[in-house]
Order: sequence, then C-alpha cells, then structure tokens
Amino acid sequence: MKAFTQKAFLFFVFFFLYTPILILILYSVNDAKFSLQWHGFSWQWYRELFQDRGLWSAFFNSIFLGVCASFIATLLGLLASVNLFLFRTRKQNSFYILLLLLIIIPDLVLGVALLLFFNIMQIPLGFLSLLIAHITFCLPFVILTIKSRINTLDPNIYFSALDLGASRYVALTKVLLPLLWSAILSALLLSFTLSFDDVMISYFVAGPDFNILPLAIYSLVRTGVTPELNALCTITFFISMILVTLSYRLSGKPS
Repeated sequence: MKAFTQKAFLFFVFFFLYTPILILILYSVNDAKFSLQWHGFSWQWYRELFQDRGLWSAFFNSIFLGVCASFIATLLGLLASVNLFLFRTRKQNSFYILLLLLIIIPDLVLGVALLLFFNIMQIPLGFLSLLIAHITFCLPFVILTIKSRINTLDPNIYFSALDLGASRYVALTKVLLPLLWSAILSALLLSFTLSFDDVMISYFVAGPDFNILPLAIYSLVRTGVTPELNALCTITFFISMILVTLSYRLSGKPS
C-alpha cells in the first residue's frame, strides 16, 4: 500500500508538471487555427513555421549566441575551477557564496543591473551586450558543475606530474583535463541551454538589430497564441530536453 501511494504521488506530480506541455504539443498538430476543439492531425503549422524567415533568423541568432556564450563561459569557468582546485585558499568559500548569489538573485535584478552597466560603459545594446550578459549568468553554473567533479580528484596527481618532469601545460592537458571531460561537456551543454532559453535578462539587454528566439516568442505571445507558436515552442522544448538530458547523463558519467 505504501509503495502504491508513493507511485500515485509521483504520478500526480509529473502529471501536474507536464500536462501543460503535452497540451502544447497536442495543439501544435491540431488541424484548427483558432478552435480549441480537436479537428484532426496535421503538420500544417510546422510547414508554415518553416517558411517564416523572421523566426528562423531569430532561431539561428539564438544558436549562434548560445554557442559563443557557452564556449566562452565554459573556458572561463574551467580556468577558474582548476585554479581554485590547485591553489586553495581560505577565502574560497566566500567566492562560492558570491557564485550562488548570482544564481539566487532574480533575473529581473540582474537584467536591470546589466542594462545600467552597459549604459555607463556606453556599450551598445545588441549582440555584444547579449553575449556579455549570457556569459555572466552562465558562468556560475559552469564553475559549480565542474567543481562537483574536480573536487573528487586528488590535487597530487597534477603536482606529481610536475615532479616527474612534465610542464604545467602538459600536466594540465594530459593529466587533469582528461579526467574532467564529462563535466566540461555537461557544463557546456547546460550553459548553452540556459542561454538558448533565457528571456528575462535578454529582454533588458537586447538591441533592435539582433533578435533572438525567446524574445521573438515573447512578442508573439502578446498578440495571442497561434498554432505556429505552439509548433515553435514544441521544437524549442524538445531541443532543451535533449540538451538537459545529455548534460545530466554526462555530469554523472565518470571520465
């Protein structure tokens, strides 16, 4: 009876969480533009979506921005994690508290703060401002993801390689990094997903010349939910689900 109750509770939780998404997917293939009644199965809205050049431009802009932001954030996060691992100090806990603070504070606050920073530094709003903003909020996730893996290692493996005659570069690339590949790839995929899905921070720092998919979806929602929008959100959901699943599997996979 106890096992049945636990399973029923889990079913209710997942049903509550995923029912709206299932409805979204269902209506993306409904052969009716304005009616909420089921009129039959159709790929019509996906075909019309693929013919919308504005949305596809925003989609590829999001891909390009996500790739750039995730690679730079992962590189910076990797360097920071390795330095914190090899050269430990008493103030490391304070550093990690600051990282957690960036994760905890509302996106609204971070978005306004970044907008104010760009105005003071006279950085025009557009691709560069979006790139800096996305690197900023992805970096804490990258460092904490790599930290969870690197803290399971013994720092002596790096210093032993140095004692055996290896250079710092060789000890880093041939000894330490191969043990971190799964965490690095996990952090890369996670940061890309965060960048690809972000709306709130991007809303404050985006410019008129560089539109991205989340903001395009947001602007479409304000005029009403259409089947094309359902199809677009369905595609975005599956992309995010695949990336998050890969990130999760890699984070738990030993190198």
